[in-house]
Amino acid sequence: MTLAKIVYASLTGNTEEIADVVAEALEEQDITVEINECTQVDAMDFEEADICIVATYTYDDGNLPDEIMDFYDELLELDLTGKTYGVVGSGDSFYDLYCIAVDKFDEAFAKIGATKGAENVKIELACEEDDIVKLEEFAKKVVEKAL
Repeated sequence: MTLAKIVYASLTGNTEEIADVVAEALEEQDITVEINECTQVDAMDFEEADICIVATYTYDDGNLPDEIMDFYDELLELDLTGKTYGVVGSGDSFYDLYCIAVDKFDEAFAKIGATKGAENVKIELACEEDDIVKLEEFAKKVVEKAL
């Protein structure tokens, strides 16, 4: 069975909700899902997965959250060739560098050989109905690419 691992960083709960929506959409496609907060896992746990997903918020004006920095650094040391990845996250368009942490993880996955499963999804603060539809479509595309 196909295994997806979702790792998230969430300060306000918005990004955790995003990760939960993606997890549910993957499970509806008969994908086994493991979801963890970023401080509870190591990046090398992605080596066991077929699908690797990061959900993160962008802190302040373009920074990765402190709690996901170690995970990010560990990720850059891996070779995830043959794995499919996706990145989603939340941000606040008040800042010039909107959801830039999503883009940083996208670049990291590309550097370590993973195959992009779907375009990044960036959510303004909390999920609205149209955002849930985007996340469900994201999950569908990632699965299609992985299989």
